Amino acid sequence: PHPMLDPIVSFFARVFQAIGKGLGLLVGALLWPFLWLGRWYARRGWILRAVVGAIIAGIIGLYGYFFYVTQFWTGFDPDYPAALVEARSTTGAGEPLAATSGAATSGAQPAQSCKPSAIAGVAADLIDFNVNQNAWISSMLVSKAGLLGIEWRNTPFFDNKAAFQLGINQVMRRTTTELVDTLGRIRGTSQIDQNLQDARTAMAWAETAWYIGWRGPTRPTPSVYREGIEKLRAFNSSLERCQATFDARADNLMQFLDRIAGDIGSTSDILRQRIELSDAGWFDLRADDRFWFAYGQLYAYYGILVAARSDFASVIAERNLTALWTRMEQNLRNSLDVQPWIISNGNESSAIFPSHLATMGFNLLQVRSNLVELRSILDR
Repeated sequence: PHPMLDPIVSFFARVFQAIGKGLGLLVGALLWPFLWLGRWYARRGWILRAVVGAIIAGIIGLYGYFFYVTQFWTGFDPDYPAALVEARSTTGAGEPLAATSGAATSGAQPAQSCKPSAIAGVAADLIDFNVNQNAWISSMLVSKAGLLGIEWRNTPFFDNKAAFQLGINQVMRRTTTELVDTLGRIRGTSQIDQNLQDARTAMAWAETAWYIGWRGPTRPTPSVYREGIEKLRAFNSSLERCQATFDARADNLMQFLDRIAGDIGSTSDILRQRIELSDAGWFDLRADDRFWFAYGQLYAYYGILVAARSDFASVIAERNLTALWTRMEQNLRNSLDVQPWIISNGNESSAIFPSHLATMGFNLLQVRSNLVELRSILDR
């Protein structure tokens, strides 16, 4: 080589040697505890080794199961309310249904039957999706332990499905509250339906409860939420026998839409705050759980609002809301097509790092605008 290049070559050689030495020291520091543990393990007796080996195998098994349930989503389908869309009618929830032709021709007195609530039915199905078709992530021991004590939401790993489930659960809490307070009784003055009250109580249970809490033994979250499913379906069974109430009035629908719009507005504000706080693109470790929480809300509200169209069919027909409601449903469904593999919270003018939070925020505000418009028509 040319003598003038020797200092340059020597400089870069020293740089790469230093980098290699630094990497070697880092790897050594990371592996040292495991090497020390291996030497310690080899010097112990077979009983202690068997016990320690079983504990390590159990931990590996827990993390393996945790990896599996967080990466594979069972039953996820943005078109899950399709059957409800196809079965639309002009009969509202709680209204008497026409007698079957068989009963009419036989001359027998048909048993009275009323239309069950699609809102209660969809809510029960969504809770079932959260805790039966899938494992409830937030109360799992490995989820609570985090990554070496760091909460999973502060890492790039294993928090997307948990955030999605929590978004759905937020909607379930709002829905069961509205069913108890207004929809499941006449003008809010009649007796509260006990099944709905029990369902609301179940859904208010702590989302991270395990078998043992700070105050001693407790019930894990999934088992309590399963009671919520049973109570919602029990309410629908009573409603089908015309033994319960669903007050499908315009002012109740207006209040329900108000509550949903407020819930969506609150989430869009959370997204806005995150957008203003960071523009780290793919390296924003909190962007993914914000995105998937909002996605879970939209996923759940899509089914709940399709169900509300069925339960308030007569009100929607009387107020000529069909076209506007259909547009709102289409906007909700279109927003569920945004499913990026990696969530980016970049600057909105960036050509490299997209802003998925801004996209989700726009979708939320678009749906909220539809809800406000529907509410204003109902208020006339």
